[in-house]
Amino acid sequence: MDLTSKLKNEKTLLGGSELIRVLIALAFVLLAGFYAVSQGVAVSNVSILAIAAGIGAYMALNIGANDVANNVGPAVGSKALSMTGAILIAAIFEASGSLIAGGTVVGTIQKGIINPSSIANSATFIWIMMAALLAGAIWLNLATYLGAPVSTTHSIVGGVLGAGIAAGGWGIANWNQLGAIVASWVISPVMGGLIAAAFLMFIKRTVTYRSDMILAARKVVPLLVAIMVWAFSTYLIMKGFKHLFKLDMTTALLIGFAVAMTGYFLVRPMVDRAAMKLKNDKDAVNSLFTIPLIASAALLSFAHGANDVANAIGPLAAINDALMTGAVANSAPIPIWVMAIGGFGISVGLALYGPKLIKTVGSEITELDKTRAFCVAMAAAITVIIASQFGLPVSSTHIAVGGIFGVGFLREYLKLSYEKKIASIIKHSQRAGHDIEETQAFVKRFTQADVGEKRQILKDLKNASYISPISKGERKGLKKATKKELVKRSAILRIAAAWVITVPASALLSAMIFYMLVGFSVTH
Repeated sequence: MDLTSKLKNEKTLLGGSELIRVLIALAFVLLAGFYAVSQGVAVSNVSILAIAAGIGAYMALNIGANDVANNVGPAVGSKALSMTGAILIAAIFEASGSLIAGGTVVGTIQKGIINPSSIANSATFIWIMMAALLAGAIWLNLATYLGAPVSTTHSIVGGVLGAGIAAGGWGIANWNQLGAIVASWVISPVMGGLIAAAFLMFIKRTVTYRSDMILAARKVVPLLVAIMVWAFSTYLIMKGFKHLFKLDMTTALLIGFAVAMTGYFLVRPMVDRAAMKLKNDKDAVNSLFTIPLIASAALLSFAHGANDVANAIGPLAAINDALMTGAVANSAPIPIWVMAIGGFGISVGLALYGPKLIKTVGSEITELDKTRAFCVAMAAAITVIIASQFGLPVSSTHIAVGGIFGVGFLREYLKLSYEKKIASIIKHSQRAGHDIEETQAFVKRFTQADVGEKRQILKDLKNASYISPISKGERKGLKKATKKELVKRSAILRIAAAWVITVPASALLSAMIFYMLVGFSVTH
């Protein structure tokens, strides 16, 4: 049974049937509303707060269902974690990140996408936030149903933009900021893909292309783990704990480097001991990345919970503040009950509906082993660090998926290149008068050679030139016929289309909801 089939047969933690999952989700939304009523003693309209809390809970559920897959999907796809184990780890660390490092204050206007001074009054502001929250949640719900991992930040940004324009006209929008968000559609996946592919190529050249893979792994794997510790320490300092304390990039890098050096000297003897028991093959090398992958899934989930919980509870906190003060503020305090709805909502949504997108990210785009999944996790952390330094807008969803595409396309390129080399060897050997057994022995020697030996063999073949028996056009046809598609093109089109329409789709939906809410308030 392949991995995709196996994952399809696994049930979620909180029930296998669709009806049970829907009932649990509905119960959580209603519970959030009742909880808000018990906490909203100082607000002007507790009914509005209860409705907003229910919508915020619905948004949190959808963030858990869609966005968390990027953190654990590669680990599940590579079999470093089971689906159940991944959900448990992600749920614990998502909630921990939200509650411990989610912050005490949140900006009321997500990403500064609209000008708060252009909003007429607090009532209009409340309708904008409610429309944005509901629209973003509905879009995420639809994207999850279609199996498309999208950016939750872009979903809520589109919601705020659409409702804001509906309330204050086109001039209310910060179009420069929107342009930066549009740029992230390209920047995020390209950076993630290039970094992930670069790490995979490095591992191949320094470990898996070597004749003695275990000896090479003993030298390289501790270094890779140290780089991972450095990247994730810096990532957590800059992103995971940014609401608790703020440090500049240089300080974060220095602290991360100190942690990484400690990690290197701890990991190296562990790798040496583990390597002594392993066979000299790729599967053995892959096994050395299991624990780093599990750690990366936990740390990415913690940082995600600390950052993206704001997409669910930011508008809710803003509504709560507006109902208490009667004013539109640039930032709002986050009560602990609001944070709890966001943190636990993400975890419940992950447990209920997360497996669908975890399967998509982990196994339906390209085949991931532990080495490739490790490269994707590294790309996720390093891309965010680089982007933060240069002020580039990036999406964690786009980075992770871009990293998966990157390792997949690199594999396609290397596979085709390798097959061409084998074909070249066979042709040269046959034209030199070797018999079939000699040719097979020659191919076997090339297959087992390390990188340096392969290059020398190819150099020798190049010098033994001959007139090709087929035309250039025929060679191109053969090349196309033998190309291996290791990345599903249908997945590319589906996911890219969802990325492009996320902001406009949630904006249009939000504008419609805003007009309905305003119309309802006028008639009542």
